Amino acid sequence: MDFVETEINGTHTATPKVNYNWVDVTKEFVVSVRDLELGELLHDDLFGLFEAMSAIEMMDPKMDAGMLCNRGTKKVKTFEQTVQEGSLKLVNLENKELIGIIDMTLACIVSWLEGHSLAQTVFTNLYLHNPYLIEDRTLKAFCLAVYKLLEIIKEYIHKAMVYEEEDFQPMQYGYHLSPDISEQRIIGMLREVEEELHKKTQSICTRDTREVDELVALYSRIKFVRVLYQVLTMLIQRKEDMPVIVDCHRLLAAASDMLFIMKKTVNLGIQPNPGENSKLMGFQPFVNQRLLPPTFPRYTKIKPRKEALLYFEDMIEKFKCLSKIQSIVFLHQALDFFIEFSKGSPCILSRSALQLLYIGSSTILTTSNFMMLKDILRDAAKQFISPPALTSKAILHNNQQGKLYVDTFFTHCTRPFASFLQLCGHNRARQRDKLAHLLEEFSALQDEAERVDAYLHNISLNFSRPHLACFGTWILYHTLKIMIMYLLSGFELELYSVHEYYYIYWYLYEFLYGWLVSALTRADTFLIEQELITEVQKSGKGTNKKRNRYKKKSRPYNRDILYYQALQNMCGGYYKALMGFRMDGKLTMPHPQFDSEQVRFEHRFSPFQNLLTPPPVQYPEFRNLTSPGRYQQQPVDSMYLYIAGCKHFHQAKQLFETISPLDGEIPELLKISKTNFIVLKLLAGGHKKESSIPPEFEFKINKHFPILKLP
Repeated sequence: MDFVETEINGTHTATPKVNYNWVDVTKEFVVSVRDLELGELLHDDLFGLFEAMSAIEMMDPKMDAGMLCNRGTKKVKTFEQTVQEGSLKLVNLENKELIGIIDMTLACIVSWLEGHSLAQTVFTNLYLHNPYLIEDRTLKAFCLAVYKLLEIIKEYIHKAMVYEEEDFQPMQYGYHLSPDISEQRIIGMLREVEEELHKKTQSICTRDTREVDELVALYSRIKFVRVLYQVLTMLIQRKEDMPVIVDCHRLLAAASDMLFIMKKTVNLGIQPNPGENSKLMGFQPFVNQRLLPPTFPRYTKIKPRKEALLYFEDMIEKFKCLSKIQSIVFLHQALDFFIEFSKGSPCILSRSALQLLYIGSSTILTTSNFMMLKDILRDAAKQFISPPALTSKAILHNNQQGKLYVDTFFTHCTRPFASFLQLCGHNRARQRDKLAHLLEEFSALQDEAERVDAYLHNISLNFSRPHLACFGTWILYHTLKIMIMYLLSGFELELYSVHEYYYIYWYLYEFLYGWLVSALTRADTFLIEQELITEVQKSGKGTNKKRNRYKKKSRPYNRDILYYQALQNMCGGYYKALMGFRMDGKLTMPHPQFDSEQVRFEHRFSPFQNLLTPPPVQYPEFRNLTSPGRYQQQPVDSMYLYIAGCKHFHQAKQLFETISPLDGEIPELLKISKTNFIVLKLLAGGHKKESSIPPEFEFKINKHFPILKLP
């Protein structure tokens, strides 16, 4: 063994010399991985899934950020350095240069709103590092307006608190987003630039169409930024008078007009020169690399300009839609609006704006907001089922204990319902996790509602209309909607395998939609009875007249009941069609050695286990209820199941056709029902019975209810 003499603190010591015998294993490695398909991992006792997910794939641009961040030898220069060397123009910029810089900055803002950091998106624009040194009026006004936009967007998102780490990065990396300039001044600066550009357009000879187009394009971009900032400023002030809403709609219409021009003129701006590492004048992609945390940086690809404009177009349309929330009075309509709005997967800004317009900031349950929400919930329960304890003052008259129970119940309802509204503002993937936690809170409300109902029923027996399970029915209705949302979101997020579809649709068909229709029917009956009692008390007439009027009354929830009955039949059609596919061997099933249906079943429905109503279905009970032996009429084969599924889709089609008007998603559900009816009718007739090729489930029209396609 060789030794090396070293000196440490004046003392000479001999240490063993280490010899490294490096061996090139590249060839052996390449030979070893030939048997692995793309995406497959090799499992070892010392290298499992955790190590594989934590590893960085060397020299992959998406995983190894150093491959891009440190590529090339060109030095990254700051704003001051580029100004000193004259490569960054501060004055006399051409129109095409201004258009290119503005479009690129807007694309950076979109990339920031999609979850990337400010340092790697917006502030790669060197002009934003010191906008007060810019001498060009148009560019200076735009850059200052960008600061104000960033400030108000960040305020929206922080107040609403419906973002996750994948949605939005709040870090500012030392940049000050509040320039010393007022809201009125920045709007005035932008207006001055608009007037100047408009005058230039009027004074130019009409023959020079290129310059006119550039001026119009520049004008549309400056006006769009001003209008967007004004809309955000108006909405965050939460003024409830109609003139503000009218002004917002007028400004949003102007923004749509400007976006139309911007899309047509997007090619007029300067483009990055491929010979200079695809950089645009004024943009340094790695200028803020030293500001990033000491972790592997996330690779950021800026949104293309055309896609960024489409993003803004969708945002403007969402803002036009969400402004309708201020005209909605009752909580149930507001919840339906939130749920429907969320289905379109809106951007983080429009989701946050909806939260602020209806419930304010995340501190909703403080002081006056707490009392406001409690009153809204009381009105919602009264509107939904008209409980005698709320409609008849005589029941709780001089009963302080009953008043306390009712008041405490609505106090406890505030937090879960506020969470429900806030939940609808999160992205679709996070909603599913939060729905499972929300069911725990509604389980506690179910228990309290039953106890309050029992007490109120006892003290209302001597009155004309006893209080019977009213609060329980109201809470059950919302619980069932949450359960249905949870199961259907699995289709949207593609969490289920095809062989799992049958017990998801079975649960919806046999239990959830049936219970939901029952809850609505009960509420429907209570509302009609209350209306009849009110009319009889006003007219003072007898019971015979009351019976005649009872027949004439329209059912308030008739449309909802028909809609959910149609969805129940659709789920029944899918369930029986899938059972037929299983019997015919048309579904690919997992290998029994690596699969346990009971484990999968219990995992899918685990959030339902703590609920009182409806009682959770255990796997042995599910197997018993779905066994072929339960059909006593005739031997069950795939043809019988196809015929049964065909009847379900036909019934769904008829129910959808009776619903008027045919708006929302009803036309597409009607189309799906008709198509699946025809498919199952063909299968019932023996079409392609011998084929073992699995059917296709196409979710293009609807994310929850697919069209069945035969190979």
